This record gives sequence, structure tokens and C-alpha cells, in this order.
Amino acid sequence: MKSCFHCGEACKDDHLIFEEKDFCCNGCKTVFEILHESDLTYYYDLEERPGISPEHAEGKYDFLDNPEIAEKLLEFNENNTQIVSFLIPSMHCSSCIWVLENLGKLHSGVKSAQVDFPKKTARISFSSEKINLKSLVYLLSRIGYEPYISLKDYDEKDHRVNRSLIYKLGVAGFAFGNVMFLSFPEYFEVKEFWLEQFKYLFRWLMFAFSLPVVFYSGSDYFISAFKGLRAKILNIDVPIALGIAVLFIRSASEIILDLGSGFFDSLTGLVFFLLLGKFFQQKTYNYLSFERDYKSYFPMAVTRLNNKNSGEKIEEQVQVYAIKPGDRILIRNGELIPIDAVLIKGDAHIDYSFVTGEAEAVKKESGETLYAGGRQQGAILEIEAVKAIDQSYLTKLWGNDVFKKDKRSEFQTLINQISKRFTAAVLSIAFLATLFWLFYDPSKALNVFTAVLIIACPCAIALATPFTLGNLLRIFGRHKFYLKEAGVIEQMAKIDCLVFDKTGTITSNKKTEVYYEGLNLNAEEQELLSNSLRASGHPLSRQLYDILDKNNIDVPEEFEELTGHGISSGNRGNRMKIGSAAFVKDSTKNIRDKNNELISSGEGLPNNDKQPKQVENKTAVHISSNEEYKGRYVFKNAYREGLSELFSALGRDKKLYILSGDNAGEKERLQEMLPAETRYYFNQKPGHKLEFIKKLQQERKSVMMIGDGLNDAGALAQSDVGVAVSENINVFSPACDGILEASNLTRLAAYFKLSAKGMRIIKWSFVLSLCYNLIGLSFAVTGNLMPVIAAILMPLSSITIVAYTSIATNLAGRKIMKNRK
Repeated sequence: MKSCFHCGEACKDDHLIFEEKDFCCNGCKTVFEILHESDLTYYYDLEERPGISPEHAEGKYDFLDNPEIAEKLLEFNENNTQIVSFLIPSMHCSSCIWVLENLGKLHSGVKSAQVDFPKKTARISFSSEKINLKSLVYLLSRIGYEPYISLKDYDEKDHRVNRSLIYKLGVAGFAFGNVMFLSFPEYFEVKEFWLEQFKYLFRWLMFAFSLPVVFYSGSDYFISAFKGLRAKILNIDVPIALGIAVLFIRSASEIILDLGSGFFDSLTGLVFFLLLGKFFQQKTYNYLSFERDYKSYFPMAVTRLNNKNSGEKIEEQVQVYAIKPGDRILIRNGELIPIDAVLIKGDAHIDYSFVTGEAEAVKKESGETLYAGGRQQGAILEIEAVKAIDQSYLTKLWGNDVFKKDKRSEFQTLINQISKRFTAAVLSIAFLATLFWLFYDPSKALNVFTAVLIIACPCAIALATPFTLGNLLRIFGRHKFYLKEAGVIEQMAKIDCLVFDKTGTITSNKKTEVYYEGLNLNAEEQELLSNSLRASGHPLSRQLYDILDKNNIDVPEEFEELTGHGISSGNRGNRMKIGSAAFVKDSTKNIRDKNNELISSGEGLPNNDKQPKQVENKTAVHISSNEEYKGRYVFKNAYREGLSELFSALGRDKKLYILSGDNAGEKERLQEMLPAETRYYFNQKPGHKLEFIKKLQQERKSVMMIGDGLNDAGALAQSDVGVAVSENINVFSPACDGILEASNLTRLAAYFKLSAKGMRIIKWSFVLSLCYNLIGLSFAVTGNLMPVIAAILMPLSSITIVAYTSIATNLAGRKIMKNRK
């Protein structure tokens, strides 16, 4: 089978050929022509088949004609120069970057374009005299890079990046380097005239360098320690703050009283390495959005109908927030309903899978309520708003307190558990050692007390966790599992209960299994069926057409498609109906198959037990030929490969649940695939899912929820770890702790194994750090801790921990992910 020169997709038998190149659709051919005419065919030299087939976007962005809405999207608007940033999810390779940054060659109105590939964004500067915002969006859509514009863009405020940690790290690093340089003569006790003359200057310079390190760079540790003590919690920052304070006070005292050079090198080095660990921990996948709410999914504007004085209705594009109860709105095929409303006109077939997980579209009659989040499949609708957007069912779900809680405040990390024992142990050793020296040699007592607090500062312990978990974040990311923050890995290691959504999570949105039930079709019927489906644009028709034989491709003599019902066609005296059971059975008669079993127009088909089998739980396309019911093509969920092996591996030490908004039609099939201990709950609404997670947690379970849609958002937020499975990690991912690329779902058991291994590495790091502390304490309690010893031991312990965690995590990741099966 030939593949498209532009996008690489498989071409059908009736594909297009242009300049001896194959194209799967007219959109891909058009993009090639545009690039060819603009001398941009180098695009295809950068990557083989790099393009994305453009979707039909005509009329989709008419709301950008509204100046108020357009202004909200613009970053800059002055003297006919406008700048806008777009999220472009289809950007995927170097060719995409190249063509987007050469937009000026496609239209002279584009001045410049800058691409941020990790964030999948393009920042475009253009002349409003030559091209407006709407035309720019359509230009991008025509070449296959349609921007993703949602309600969130309307509310987006200027999020200034907090760079305070970088500044503090820079100050600490600068001071550390200079203090180390100034301390060298003291280390080696060099006796030289000029060094002796300037040593006091060197010491006061070290004191000066330490002031911004302690009072600026290290301020967060004092604040955190104070808050912890006020809350009666001994967190890891308490011994760190105590160590910094003692180091500074003792060093300053030695300088002022001319007793020595102090420990300013150890002090600045300690703060520098601590901030380095914090910076490493902070560097995560910030280009992925883990906090998406309904605004990320809803349209920015809708078409509102206004009545003129003459009674004529005029259409206007208005911002969604401008919709009030009583306003009439037009909803086109494929558009999302942004508010709770009543259906006024039109055949409504609403797909609520976005909200409930239920895959089957719901038919609605005039006067019935349509809920926000449903997507129309079919002809245009006229609806009347009954609530404002912030009062709809879906937005109220987002107002649940579960979205306001901070999981981290409820999770006791391993390092905070250890800090309690560590602080108590260090203080005990310090007081006991001081007590001993008060009796043996009182002149050394204060020196010993401060030395113990200095050398036992848990710098290496504090570095073990961020560097281990930070490395694991990168390893997970390489294998398409993107976590919000390092602490999620610690929580993963405690999970004992897994809850899976079904539709779109363990099933694939890209593949569907189809099988036929009924009487055989003769050659003429098969030909008419294929030709009828070829002319239809319905998703089920397209899926079915792709798997059927394409013999004798022709255009039916008669063809009529009734939106939401089906197809009526005819050719050479034969007539056929294709569509829903209700549509097909209207003109068919009950027939009997060769075994004389009744086939009642699609309401039931014979099974092996010769009993009617209900089909409400099955998505199917029914067929009749010449007013005789023939059978149906049943569409089954295609489950992801390796699912049985995954559940078997997970079920060894975790309880498994299937929690689905879909019906129970697939339960028997799931039971055949999954372990016997797996429990199933169907027809679950978003609120039910959230309460289910709460109930498990009340039973002291540590729960991970794995879902895919907005309907899972409450459960994802409530769970200890919420993971969103996504076919495209840059777009539809609800509020969660991690985003998992759908193709890598079967690696979940390996991710759990690696997180557990990471926790073991951290514990061994603590042991290693304890060894350094014991060596240092042996000098401290005997009164022999010299600045040079502290300057060697403290950085050396930090460097050792960083090296060990980096090597150990990389080896563990390579071994586990390689042998994940």
C-alpha cells in the first residue's frame, strides 16, 4: 500500500496523484502545492513525510473577527504590529520548526516566528495591515499546524517566572568560589610576609561574602524551619537551619575575636550544594500542563442568535462568558456545548464521552436538557442557555474542594520522617559530648558543641532525595511518563490500589475491532454497501469502509444520508438501508436464518443458546437490502496490546479496579483478559468516581487513578496519584500528577518497580551519608575539627551522594526498563 508523500498515512485506492507523488487527501496535496509555490520544499528534505494532514477549519475561527476576543489573544498590539503565541500540538519534528519559522515566505504579512519546541508553541509577529489574526490562524490550519485555542487562553494572565532560586543559587555559588580561594593560605598555613599582612583583610572579605549567603540565599531554610517548629513538626530544614546558624555565628566570632579564620568556606559550600539540589528538583517538565481544568477544553467563543426588530435572527460571535440564561446559541457538528441548555431545534445526537466516559451518543428531542461538555454529532442545533458557564454541571464539578487541596501537605515524605530522628540524635550527641568536656576540659566544651552541629548538618541527606528522584524523573520522561514533581515518585512507591478507567485508557481511541453478525451479503449487496459508505462522512461509516473490499468502486444512482439516522441508497434496482436499528427496521420485515431462528430487525440476533441477545450495549451499523434485514457490523473496543500481562504483573501486590462511565457490555470480555481478583464498576458518573476513590482512601488504601478524560478529573485529583493517559500529551490531559503516553501504558508495572528501586537508592544514600557524619563526628567530639577537615568532608560527602544516586538510578533505569516484560 502506498503512503502519502506529505503526512505518511496510508493512501486509499482512490488516492490523489500530483507531480508523480501520492497524497492521501486533497488537504495534503494542497499543502504540498503551497510549499512548492513558495519555494519551501526543503521542508521535505529535513524529515521524511513530516507533514500533518490539515483538517477542515472553515468557519471555525470566525469568532476572531470580534476585536474584544482577538485582543485577549494578542501579547502586543501597537503601530500595526501584533504579536501572538499559539499552542500548536501537531508540531513534532525539525521540519515543523523550519516551516513555522519561515511563515514569512508564505505570507508577506508575517514578520517573524519563533518556535519553542518543548512547549509546542509558536510566537508570531505580524503586520495587521497585511494579515489579521483570523487569516493567520487559517494560514496555519491550511498547512497542517492548526492552533489550539480554548477558553483558558481568554483568562490567561501574565504568569511571571519566579527566578528567585536561580538568583540565590548564583549568589551562593559566587560567594563559595571566592571564599574557597581566599581560604587557601589558611588551609596550608603559608607563612609569607604579604599573606600575613593581608590575612585579616581576607578574613573580613570572607565574612562579607557570607552575609548575603546566610541572609539571602539561605533565608528559605530559616523560614521553613520556623514554620515547621511553629506547627510542631521537625522537618529536614530544622537541622539545616541550625547548622547554617551555628556555622555563621562561630565563624563570625572567630573573625571578630581574632581566634581563627572560621568555617566560611564550609558555610557557603553548604548553602550552595543545598540550593543546587533544590534547583535540580525544581527542573521538571514545566512545558506539560498538569493543572488543566474545563477552560482548557471549552471554546473561547460561540455563535449567538439575536433578533432584529423585523424578527430576523442575526448571528454574532461572542465570548462564552457573555452568554446569559435565555440566550439562543448555534451548535454545529463536532462543536462542544459550553453551557447547560435546552434543545430548541435540530436533531441532537450528543456524545457525552468527554464528561461521562459513555461511548454511545445520546439522542435528544426538542425541549430536553443538554449538559455542558457534550459534543454534537450531526446537523446544526439551536439551543437556549439555562445557566451561565460558571453555573453549569461540569464547572460545578470543578468547584469541588478536591481541586483546592494540596496533596503534598498530606504526604509525609521519607526525608521528613528521617529528619525527626536525625535532629534528635545530633542534639543528643552534641549535649552529651559537651557534658563530657565540661568535666574533662571546660575550655573545649563550646568548641565541641558547635563542631558537632556543624559537621552533622544533613547536607548530604538533603541532597540524596532531590538528585535520586530528579534522575528518575528524567528516566521516566525518556519512556513517555511525565510526572508533575519528584515527590510523586515517593507516593508511587506506596501505592497498593489501582483504579483504571476503561474507555480511552485501557482501550485505544485509534483502533476499533469490527465483526459481522447476520446473513451473508451477495456480491451486488457488498458492492452497494462499499459505495454507499464511501459517500458518507460519518465516523462509523468511514471506519467500516476502510475494512471492506473496494471492488467495483462506483457512485450509487441514489444516495441520501439522514444525519443521526443512516444512509438510504440504491443502484441498478437494488435498495439498501445502512444505519441505526430504528432507522433500518422501519421498512424491513422479520426474516429467519437458515436455522429458522428469528432475526428481529437488529433488536436481537441468535446466539449459541438460541435465545435473543440484547444489543443495547453494542455500537453497531445495521443493514437491510430490498426491505429485508440482513445483519449488523458490531464495533468493539480495541484493548491495548499487552493488557493481560500488565494486569497480571500489577495484580501480584496491588488491588485492581475497573471504574468506567461506560455500560457493562464489555464486562465478560474484560473478565476473560484480566485477573479474577479484578473488580468492575460500570455506569459511573464523575461524582461517583470521586466518591469511590474517597471510600478506598477511608479504608486506608493508597490509591492511584489512571484515566483519560475530563470526566476522570475529580477522581484524578482526589487520588494519591492521578495519572492521565493521553494519545497526545500536549493537549487533552486533565488535572493530574502525571501524564502517560497511551502507547506506554503497558510499562506501568516497570514504572512501579523503578520507583520502589529509587526509594531503596535513597535509603542507601542515607547510610552513605551517615558514614561521612560518623567520620566527621569523630573529629568534632574529640575537639579536633579544623576548618580544612570540614572543608574537605562536607563537599566530599555531597559530591559522593550526587555521584552515587546518578549512577545507581541510571543503572536501575536501564536494567528495569530494558527488561520491563
